[in-house]
Amino acid sequence: MADRKIYSSTEEIIAPEHSALIVWDVQNMLVNRIFNKEEFLQNLNKIITAARKADVPIFFTKITPLPARFESKARLASMKGWGSMSNDKSMFELAVSPGENEIVINKNTASIFVGTNFELMARNAGIETLIFTGISTEIGVESSARDALNRGFYAVIARDAVSSGDKEAHERSLANMQKLLIITDSAAVEGAWSKLKS
Repeated sequence: MADRKIYSSTEEIIAPEHSALIVWDVQNMLVNRIFNKEEFLQNLNKIITAARKADVPIFFTKITPLPARFESKARLASMKGWGSMSNDKSMFELAVSPGENEIVINKNTASIFVGTNFELMARNAGIETLIFTGISTEIGVESSARDALNRGFYAVIARDAVSSGDKEAHERSLANMQKLLIITDSAAVEGAWSKLKS
């Protein structure tokens, strides 16, 4: 234990040299349904800009359904309302553009770890902390953040840069995650990254 550095303060946990920013499913079909679209996009863009300045890796995720024949029956049942949207490919496009060296992960579940190479990339890069932003708080953000903690990562939620089409579910999710994870806001992350990189 003596040789293991355990971060205790939020500033230590979110230090740029061992953190990554996750931008979860910020796709047109979801952004157009959230309760606080303008505020969300403003805060999200601030934290993305701060990550780029601090050289923090950014991973964007995209819901990418499997062909129907190869999708699970349970997921097909949960996607009943997607029929008309699946014909409009623009609805699946990201509402925020990734930078040249930023990673876009096409994934098929509500966890960044299931069926992707994300964990391999994160561990190869020495990433210990995952800072979550995006949509929807109570679905993929919470699933991935809890999964991150279970796999030994520090998991941080930027509360004003996550959102949902269901405000009550969003607020319940934040309250639930507060018990296990670090909940902060985009200004605090931006401030810590600016200070630690200067």
